[in-house]
Amino acid sequence: MSTFPPVTESELARARADPAFRQKLLTQSLEVLLARMQKLRASALAGGEAGEGQIREGVELAVRLAELIQTADRRPSS
Repeated sequence: MSTFPPVTESELARARADPAFRQKLLTQSLEVLLARMQKLRASALAGGEAGEGQIREGVELAVRLAELIQTADRRPSS
């Protein structure tokens, strides 16, 4: 499985200044995470070496991302 695509410094700066871009970046990250967790789970069901700890960590990250997305939705525009 390939590594998670890194967020660049310029993307982070833009996300701090642009709520719509921040929302998009968080949503894309959540989608990528969920897709990779689905592959990991399928691998585990097929008898692969997917660790429960990795799946658990992925779930925790997904919940945190979802919370960040919800918080970003409630922030008033400046």
